[in-house]
Formats: sequence, structure tokens, C-alpha cells
Amino acid sequence: MGDDRLFALQRRERVMDELRRHGAVRVRDLARLLGVSELTARRDIAALAARGLLTRVHGGATLPTELEPPAAAVPARRPRGPAAAFTIGMVVPSLDFYWPPIVAGARASAAALGVQIQLRGSSYDQAEDRRQISRLIAAQQVQGLLLAPNLEGEGADELIDWIGNLPVPTILVERQTPDWTPTPRQLEWVRSDHALGLETAVRHLYEHGHQRMGLVLSKGSPTSAHLSVGWRRACAALGLPAEFVVRESVALDVPGHREIIAGILERCRRHRTTALIVHSDPDAISIAQYLAEQGVSIPGDIAMVSYDDEVAQLAEPAMTAIRPSKARVGRVAVEMMVARLIEGRRRPPQRVLILPELVIRNSSVNSAAQIWSAPTGDAAPYA
Repeated sequence: MGDDRLFALQRRERVMDELRRHGAVRVRDLARLLGVSELTARRDIAALAARGLLTRVHGGATLPTELEPPAAAVPARRPRGPAAAFTIGMVVPSLDFYWPPIVAGARASAAALGVQIQLRGSSYDQAEDRRQISRLIAAQQVQGLLLAPNLEGEGADELIDWIGNLPVPTILVERQTPDWTPTPRQLEWVRSDHALGLETAVRHLYEHGHQRMGLVLSKGSPTSAHLSVGWRRACAALGLPAEFVVRESVALDVPGHREIIAGILERCRRHRTTALIVHSDPDAISIAQYLAEQGVSIPGDIAMVSYDDEVAQLAEPAMTAIRPSKARVGRVAVEMMVARLIEGRRRPPQRVLILPELVIRNSSVNSAAQIWSAPTGDAAPYA
């Protein structure tokens, strides 16, 4: 028992060392670094949080402001220039899955420009967003903020108004406000053009002969609204039916996912659907596995395109995917903020859309012309 306690103390000291170095850590990275399970890493984080030494966030932990190393601790070889004195706060809703590439891009741009990033993690919760933002402002160490708040549901208008009245410049990341917001200044934002990304997926499938498609949207994702816009726009432009839209999460860890996928498959059979676009990768992989169990061939019976391309290449077959340029979003956000801090009010507000790319793999390459050649009834596909 004494050795176990010693090992736990050593691990937690290492956790704090990593936090002091980076400002935030992910459970997955800690588990790999410490050679323990993710459950053990979460327990270490919980123990340190109970002592007030860190703040638990979705997917990891951040260092409380009062424990951050002071600005004077920045290495002496820090690049010089007009931006060298700036520290930018960054609050993201998760330290897992979608967001690490965005954070990495922001840090790479910050290093090149000689500015500092203070990272905070939130949890897709408006109250937590306000708490983390308020801590950064109260510490009086940041000159600008990059924010990805939860702008869904009740309270969104109030949160936008509150952010618009913060005492430092703010840029939204992978979020946007309505075209006009009643704040002292129009908020800037940079995000992936998800609507165009979805339209790209529809046109790719259309070019391969598919004219009856379905869209599966991850329930509760802020990206879903943009994907819906792209879906309707593409279907209208190409003269395709647009009514096959399912708003349900079907990843392997979602209770009842098999029943939901069975319903999707039955709907494909009834509507003679030949292709599905699925957001996001875990949901697409879950559907692909279920189809394989049912003897449905991809892309022979039904083609698939995933949206995100985090792990789409691990599917069987490897999944064609739309890939948002997440690192580029992070880099552009920092560049925009530095320009804002240097130029001040002389610089007009900007709102930037970054185009995703289509990565073609094996799940969408067959022509649809022969997919539904069998007569309806018992001999039809998916029967």
C-alpha cells in the first residue's frame, strides 16, 4: 500500500509538471505519458482538483490562473517585435477530439509571432464558459481572447452581449454570431465553412451517380446547423430530394445506437437511398460496422462519406471524408488577434471562413447506377 501511495504521488507531481509547462493536459496524453489507464489518469486529476491545484475540464485539466507561471518566466530567447508583449487567452469547450488540432495551430502561430497563449478548457456549458473567461480577465494577464462558447439554446443572446462588452478584443473560434449583434463592436470570428464542406460531399456523391442520399447529423453538435444549410443548398441546386435527414448520435458508446441505425437502414431500403453522409467519424464507423454485420456492402450497396476526418481512415473500408482545416483555423485566429492588437480600431472587423477539403477513400468510389438494379421485394438490397 505504501508503494502504491508513493507511485500515485509521483504521478501527480508529473501531472503538475506537465500543467506548468503547457497550461493544459488531456487525459489521453497523460495516460500514455504515465503508462497508466485513462481511468487512473482521471483519478489523479480528480485528486489534484480536490486540493484546488487544477481545474477539471472536458477531456482533461487546466492550470488555475493563480498557479500560472508569471509572464516574467517567459524564456529570454522569445522573439522580439511589435507583438512580443502580448498574451492571448484561449477558451475551448473540450481538450479532446475536435479541438486539439485547433489549439496546436494557435500555439504554432503564437510561437512564430512571439506571443503567449493561456489555454482554458470549458465543457459546452454557458456558465462554465463565463467562469473561465472571467478568470482570464480577472488575472489581468491577457490582452485578447479567442473563445468558442456554447451559443446554442437559451441564454445565447445574453452570452453574446456579455462577450461583446468584455474589456479586451475578442475573436470567436468555430463559432459565429448573427449578422448583427447589439454590442459596442461587431464581434469577429473565424470558422470552418461547414456548409460548403457538406455541399462538397453531396456533389462528390452526385458525380458518382448517386441521386438519393441521406444525411445523419450528430445530435447536439453546433456544427449540425451549418451542415443542414449546406445539405439544403446542395440538394436544391442539384434537384435532389432533401427530406432524408436524421438527427441522432449513433456512436458505439451511445445507448440504443443499434436500434437507431436499424431504423436508418430500413429508411434507406424504403427510399432506395444509395449514399449516406454522416457526422461525425465515430457515428460513421458505428454505422459501417452495423452494415457489415447485416451483409450490406460499402460502397457496393451503399456509399458513405464521413464529416470530420479524425479517424475516418480507420474504418473498414477506409472512409471518404470531409476534413475541416482545424489547425489553419487556430493559426488564422491568432494572426487576426495579433493584427487587431497592433492596429487597434484602425483595422476593420473581419469574419473569416476556411474551406474544408474532400479526402477520397474507398467508401464512395462505386457508381450508383447498378446499386438498385435488383427489383423491389425480397431480392432488393438490404432485404
